Amino acid sequence: MPLLKNGFIVSAPSSGSGKTTVTLGLLRAFRQRDLPVQSAKSGPDYIDPRFHEAASGAPCVTLDAWAMSAARIGTLARTDTPLIVEGAMGLFDGAPPAGKGATADLARLLGLPVVLVVDAARMAQSVAPLVAGFATHDPAVKIAGVILNRVGSARHEAMLRKALDAVDIRVFGALPRDGALGMPSRHLGLVQAQEHADLEGFLDRVAATVAAYVDLDALGALEYAPRPAGTAPRLTPPAQRIAIAQDAAFAFAYPHMLGDWRSAGAEILPFSPLADMPVPDADLIFLPGGYPELHAGTLASNERYSDSIRKAAETTDIYGECGGYMVMGDGLVDADGTRHQMLGLLRLETSFAARELHLGYRNLTAKTGPFPGCWAGHEFHYATTLNVQGAPLFHATDAEDTPLAPMGLRAGRACGSFAHLIDQRLPD
Repeated sequence: MPLLKNGFIVSAPSSGSGKTTVTLGLLRAFRQRDLPVQSAKSGPDYIDPRFHEAASGAPCVTLDAWAMSAARIGTLARTDTPLIVEGAMGLFDGAPPAGKGATADLARLLGLPVVLVVDAARMAQSVAPLVAGFATHDPAVKIAGVILNRVGSARHEAMLRKALDAVDIRVFGALPRDGALGMPSRHLGLVQAQEHADLEGFLDRVAATVAAYVDLDALGALEYAPRPAGTAPRLTPPAQRIAIAQDAAFAFAYPHMLGDWRSAGAEILPFSPLADMPVPDADLIFLPGGYPELHAGTLASNERYSDSIRKAAETTDIYGECGGYMVMGDGLVDADGTRHQMLGLLRLETSFAARELHLGYRNLTAKTGPFPGCWAGHEFHYATTLNVQGAPLFHATDAEDTPLAPMGLRAGRACGSFAHLIDQRLPD
């Protein structure tokens, strides 16, 4: 039975290499051997962490080296349980101009070794200079070895292993091509964990493949020297009683934020708009992001939920992020061109009939609303704004601190924006 000592980072030379599938297989394979393991995901991500939790049976934390301080990352990553971190994009890919926020930043901050997942489907001997370049690019980022993915045959694997042996790169395993291990996706990435038709069966198949073709003992024996980090201050709750929408349409809320609020004594009161639940009595109503455009017809017809929020808006603060922000508007046009009446709390019309990508980190400053001060956030959506009227909520700049148009809206006790808040920016 393999041992699991400390942990490691699963990364890759580029997106699409199979990091998520490999990470899920490792998490479930270790769990099946009764070895406790915790996971983390690099960068702004709401979807992969829920798959991690299903695979491992343990909470998954977000570690964002652009939006979070070293102390915050160290606090979230501090655990007695071995930690497996799934990277984002390629190992050294981050925000412009210099790549801040890359998975490599986490490797430096935490001192974790990196296991590269290499998509070898269309290469043979060329794998050696590719991986050797990653291994020598930054001495502070230790490449422990590789897991070869989408290998075509035993002969193909032998060529890859021989090439890597010549440059002294360790191979932890070689996974065969298998279309059944692919994960369903749509415009914002993976389908959510709760929407997967056979999630447990899928995770077990991935784990069986990983256990058969990857040296779990060797991975479990990887060691590292944890880097010291301070303790980050917790986020102050925006209210004492916080009602938060939680279902397939509103699933994008960061656990570290909700955890900080609970630790400070706030009450988190979940409710489901898709189930037509009326909003609980609260001091703040939080509508997170998600996929409301896929459920717009249901949301428009669920009167108990919508009437209760409209009534609450007379006396209660309401805040929406991305999908939640769009639901607070007058109307939402879905991908088929059908307009659905939304809550009408903000003068906002959005559409998915003509998609337009908005993507990137954001520096955000608000003088009013439930989240005053300076924040690090992220924007990722394909909605087109057809009409917007009213006072903005945030002053905004991008990752390079280039000024952007003001973001969001505020009207009465209602406010929101397309940005997802990640962590508060504290004075240097």
